[in-house]
Amino acid sequence: MTFTALVLNQQDKRTIASIEQLDDSVLPAGDVTVAVQYSSLNYKDGLAITGRGRIIREFPMVPGIDFVGTVIDSSDARYQAGDNVVLTGWGVGENHWGGMAQKARVNADWLVPLVDGLTPQRSMMIGTAGLTAMLCVQSLMDAGITPERGEVLVTGASGGVGSVAVSLLAQLGYQVAAVTGRAAANGAMLTELGAKRIIERSEFEQDARPLEKQLWAGAIDTVGSKVLAKVLSQMDYNGAVAACGLAGGFDLPTTVMPFILRNVSLRGVDSVQCPYPQRLQAWQRLAKLLPASYFSAACREVALTDVASCADAITQGQITGRVLVKL
Repeated sequence: MTFTALVLNQQDKRTIASIEQLDDSVLPAGDVTVAVQYSSLNYKDGLAITGRGRIIREFPMVPGIDFVGTVIDSSDARYQAGDNVVLTGWGVGENHWGGMAQKARVNADWLVPLVDGLTPQRSMMIGTAGLTAMLCVQSLMDAGITPERGEVLVTGASGGVGSVAVSLLAQLGYQVAAVTGRAAANGAMLTELGAKRIIERSEFEQDARPLEKQLWAGAIDTVGSKVLAKVLSQMDYNGAVAACGLAGGFDLPTTVMPFILRNVSLRGVDSVQCPYPQRLQAWQRLAKLLPASYFSAACREVALTDVASCADAITQGQITGRVLVKL
């Protein structure tokens, strides 16, 4: 039995992506074999496929940090042939073959069942980015940031995490301010998703003073670096920032002033090793909260042959919303 996969190899320190026909015998070890229906393209996938980030250490590798599919066979009692399952994170697509292939074999602990209310296609329109966004929103809620507190800022709002976060916050009744570097191109989409105002990213790329005017009750940051520093300096007293990305850099040129004078909390959010109960709850909330308008406004579908060019685009900040990969 053979299957089609996007395979990454390294030649002369360059990452080469090619579509290959592989035999089932080369699938890695695991408890559950899945016929993959869809994967999706995330920023981390873009870095891996283009070789612009040190995401992959061993080659060959099948990228794709998430997927949805149907169980073919399983040695774990939790999953039976015919079950629909979703995988996000756990190093899949980085150090274990991932979702950009027609078949995957993985550890059963990494899977969750496809929750009621989601089709396989829609689950990958959400994907890792959407799961991360839901965890960020939940983190703000856990910090006591309610809609009555004031505006919530979302940086990188045109991207995968940001676009889902805007939609989720709007559905929960928050006033959302969306930061994007492509306001002219993406402002209408973000408004449709629920943003009340659109802010140019350039306003957040200047060096921040230790403290600036208090503007935001809460924030979700996908960018890091100067943008996150600027956001922290503008948080309300008792505000909270959920940080989950580093598209602008992993440094943080700030001071302790927002934390000790305004009681601001910076809450890190990781979806890769999120425990099963929290992960399943987040998927269930996503199925209930995301409106149909999100799936039509912020998602598009591509074939495996288009992934390499899309990977280049996403690392250049040229992808809007979510890119679904049909296997």
